[in-house]
Amino acid sequence: MTGVISISAYHDFLRELVLLHRPFDHHLQQQLAKHGLFRAQWSVLYRLFHEKTSTIGELAKSQFVEKPTMTKIVNRLFEMEIVERIQSEDRREKRIQLTEHGQLIYSEVRQSIDQFEQKIVENISMEEQKEVIRIMSIVRSNLSNLEKEND
Repeated sequence: MTGVISISAYHDFLRELVLLHRPFDHHLQQQLAKHGLFRAQWSVLYRLFHEKTSTIGELAKSQFVEKPTMTKIVNRLFEMEIVERIQSEDRREKRIQLTEHGQLIYSEVRQSIDQFEQKIVENISMEEQKEVIRIMSIVRSNLSNLEKEND
């Protein structure tokens, strides 16, 4: 009998995750559209703001996309003058960083997203948020372990 409860619990748990994803993504995309960005572009801005520089390969790996897909995303951001290519110590390696304009765009979008995120965590205590973060970290780690097994 315990197995049935366990199966039901993880089905419900994973179903809730899936049900959360689409509306969150939809509302996030609405916020980003106000700034002329898509989610994939925002993910690049976010990473570059926090990591300072990155290669297309590093960006692709962090976003779970192929390099050609990331190249298109970065090229569009380059056309928008949000990112720029810089030379690294290894001349073969091309690194990317935010331009001054890109840093301003990041700050504007971050404010908009902060307001959105604060609304969706309203009435959820800090302790509850930390517990969900802890649990999601475990789920992400389990998924990562599955990927390693499949490689």
